[in-house]
Amino acid sequence: MTSPPADLTSLRSARVTAARKLAKRSFRAKERRFLAEGPQAVREAVAHQGGPEGRTLVELYVTPEAEERHAELVAAARAAGASLLRATPQVIAEMSDTVTPQGLIGVCRFLDTPFEQVLAARPRLVAVLAHVRDPGNAGTVLRCADAAGADAVVLTDASVDLYNPKAVRASAGSLFHLPVAVGVPVETSVARLRAQGVRVLAADGAGEHDLDAELDEGRMLGPTAWVFGNEAWGLPEETRALTDAVVRVPIHGRAESLNLATAAAVCLYASARAQRSPAGCRSVT
Repeated sequence: MTSPPADLTSLRSARVTAARKLAKRSFRAKERRFLAEGPQAVREAVAHQGGPEGRTLVELYVTPEAEERHAELVAAARAAGASLLRATPQVIAEMSDTVTPQGLIGVCRFLDTPFEQVLAARPRLVAVLAHVRDPGNAGTVLRCADAAGADAVVLTDASVDLYNPKAVRASAGSLFHLPVAVGVPVETSVARLRAQGVRVLAADGAGEHDLDAELDEGRMLGPTAWVFGNEAWGLPEETRALTDAVVRVPIHGRAESLNLATAAAVCLYASARAQRSPAGCRSVT
């Protein structure tokens, strides 16, 4: 079977220029759109239920070779209403943020959920990213939260952009799986969660409370929000003071510390395990 010819061959095409601009935060915010690269991200975008703004996947740029290789996915994207634009590998490389593009790039509408909507859902497990500036860390923590069954993620106004290409890629599709509120001041997020009966814990290597003790003494059965800070300098004292407790992950070996994503995975899974035990609290009353 012969591949159909590419529609986009010029690197200076208006469509290519517009898509490439989505690498910049200011342009993403203006257009309320972002790029999702590769078959996994595109597949999740196709499956995602669009919000008030319409379908999630708006456009799909694909090389003729990738269209053959992922024929079912491309057909699903077209059936979902996305515009299909065939492009040369050179054009895809110009739009891509990766070293080795996989031939599929989707233009998607923003997915973030209003914080009020997150609260209205009465969450039991929430990850709050405060002052997290590295997009890879943010995306990986989002992926960990998804895997642990968290109900939502909150990115404070001092954190990296949720739609940064590296954050989208690091989330490995989890961006499309759970509600994420963005731009919420950390003081507001902590205060509102606590007012709703959620116990808010700051994760910090120098915390006075030990994670194992929290589990053993049954203090993690109820709704919990974990606040994670910047990997380089942790959480500011004023942020730690807002929370119910500052908890450290015990280091039993000789490692100096855990990186942010690893610590987040340990904390979130500890809460998930406690909440799913026979004595665990399943909802906020």
